[in-house]
Amino acid sequence: MSDRLRIHSAHAPAAIGTYSQAIRHGELLFVSGQIPLDPATGELVGGSFEAQCVRVFENLAAIATAAGGRLDHAVKVNVFLTDFADFPTLNAVMARYFVEPYPARATVAVAALPRGVPVEVDATIAL
Repeated sequence: MSDRLRIHSAHAPAAIGTYSQAIRHGELLFVSGQIPLDPATGELVGGSFEAQCVRVFENLAAIATAAGGRLDHAVKVNVFLTDFADFPTLNAVMARYFVEPYPARATVAVAALPRGVPVEVDATIAL
């Protein structure tokens, strides 16, 4: 399809597989799942789950900005957690990035995520 535009930000980790950081289609931006990778080093962010969540949302925000959008214009967010005990921290971090009306969201517990991380988030953003 000619109306699909690949979006890339140097301020978010490069894709590590056969996917794009994001695809713009019309006025929607479909952002691939982000894990707590530091784009400057390519290394996983260590430390607390909160620090890892912040890195994930900073990666998402960088991609939204590269497309001319804003993360807080997300209409749908999908969250994947390996431990639902982290759910309250996830909510607290998300409150820093989103304002009401909050995006629709699905949160799913999974057995494992790429590189053994505890969280991955993707987003659909209205531009």
